[in-house]
Amino acid sequence: MRVEYDRETCIGMFQCVEEWGEFEKDVDAGKAHLVDGERVDADWGEEVYAVEVPAGEEFEAKFAGRVCPVDAIRVFDDDGERVV
Repeated sequence: MRVEYDRETCIGMFQCVEEWGEFEKDVDAGKAHLVDGERVDADWGEEVYAVEVPAGEEFEAKFAGRVCPVDAIRVFDDDGERVV
């Protein structure tokens, strides 16, 4: 499973931080930070970072995507299909 996060879209509500430990608050920037996220080219956002979801954290990763009020987080299964 893979999470992609568009930092440009993020509005700093930090709901994802509360749901999954891979997100941290960047209060100075007013945005969430995806820990260990690597910058990737994506056709859906301007500043997209991605990370593989560690085993056992799939539920939390999906929930982080679901609670984002501006859809800045997308979750993909191992086949590349978007699940959130």
